Amino acid sequence: MPLFIRVLSLAVFAQGTSEFMLAGLVPGIADDLSVSNGAAASLTSAYAVGMILGAPVMAALGARWPRRRALAGFLTAFVVVHAVGAVTEDFAVLFGTRVVAAVANAGFLAVAMSVAHTLVAPERRARATAVLLSGVTLACVVGVPAGAALGDLAGWRAAFWAVAALCLPALALVFRSAPADAAGPAQGSVRSEVRVLRQRPVRLALTLGALVNGATFATFAYLAVIATEVTAMPRGVVPGLLAAFGVGSFVGVTVAGRTGDGGLGRGLRAALLALPAAWAVLALTSTTAVLLLPAAVLLGALSFGVGSALINRVMRTASGAPALAGAFATVALNVGAFAGPLLAGLAAGGDARIAVWVSVAMSAAAAVVLLGARTADGVRAGTY
Repeated sequence: MPLFIRVLSLAVFAQGTSEFMLAGLVPGIADDLSVSNGAAASLTSAYAVGMILGAPVMAALGARWPRRRALAGFLTAFVVVHAVGAVTEDFAVLFGTRVVAAVANAGFLAVAMSVAHTLVAPERRARATAVLLSGVTLACVVGVPAGAALGDLAGWRAAFWAVAALCLPALALVFRSAPADAAGPAQGSVRSEVRVLRQRPVRLALTLGALVNGATFATFAYLAVIATEVTAMPRGVVPGLLAAFGVGSFVGVTVAGRTGDGGLGRGLRAALLALPAAWAVLALTSTTAVLLLPAAVLLGALSFGVGSALINRVMRTASGAPALAGAFATVALNVGAFAGPLLAGLAAGGDARIAVWVSVAMSAAAAVVLLGARTADGVRAGTY
C-alpha cells in the first residue's frame, strides 16, 4: 500500500476527530460562550450540513486543480478555521468555522478517495479505501475520547488546537509527497460525470450507503444514553463503550478492505440483510449490561464494514466520474449521519431504546431496497 495513502489517512483521522468530538465538548462551549446546550449542540448539525453541501461543490472545484494543490488547499483551510474557532469569543463565528471546516473536510475527502484509487491497481482499491477510512474509525476509538478528555482537562479550545496540530504533519507530507502526476481528471466534464452518477447501480449504492449510515448513527448518537439510562451502567464506562464501538468499526472496515472487490457479492449482501436483525437484538437486550459491550463491538464492525464496502461500490460503479464519485459517496454517508440521529430524536421521546428501533427500520429499508432492485431487474445483485 503506497505510503501516501497512509498520509491521507492521518489527515482523515484529524478531520474525523473534529467531526465527532463535539459531543463531548458541548457543555464547555455552552458555558464559555454563554449559550444554551442546544445551541452548542447545533455545531454538530452545522458540520453535517457543511459536509453534505460542500462535497459536490468542492469536488467539482478541486477537479480543476492539480491534486497536490487541492489536497493542500483544503487541509490548510481546515487548519486555519480551527485556529479561528479556538480563539473566537463569538458563537456565530464559531458556528461559521464549523461549516467552513466541514466544507474543507468534504473537499479533502472527495479528492483523497479519488487519489487513493489512482495510486493502486484495481484489485487493491477496496484495500486503499479501507486504509483511508480507517482514519475515521480510529478517530472514534482514540481521537474522540482523547478530545473529550483534553476538553475536560484544558478546555474545549485546547481540543480545537489539538486538531489543528494533528493536521500539520499531514499537510507537510502532502506538500512533499503528493504524486506530481496526480492532476485533476482530464477526461469528461462535470456534466458527463453527473450522468454517470445517475446510473442505476451508482444510485443503488448511494441509497444503500445513506440508509446503512443513518441506521448506524441513529443508535450511536444515543449509545451513551442507552448505557446510563436504560442499562443503568455508571457514566465512567461510557468512554470505554464508545471506544468498543470504534474498535468494532475499525475491524469491520479492515475486513471489508481485505475481502471486498467493489461488487455486491454474497458476503456483502448477507451482511446487509443481517443488519436489521442485529439492531433488533440490541434493542431487545439493551437492558442487559453484560451484552451491551459485545453488541457494540459487533454492530460497529457490521455497520462500518458494510458502509466501507458500499463506498468502494460507489467508486467502482462510478469510475467514469473520478472527480465526483468520492464526493457523492461522502454526501450519501453524511445524509445518513444527519438523518439518522434526527429521526431517532423525533421518535425516541423519553425512551432511548426507540433510537435502536429507528436503526432497525432504516437498515430494513436498505434490505428492502436491495431486494427490490434485484426483483425489478430479475438479475443477481452481484451484477450491479
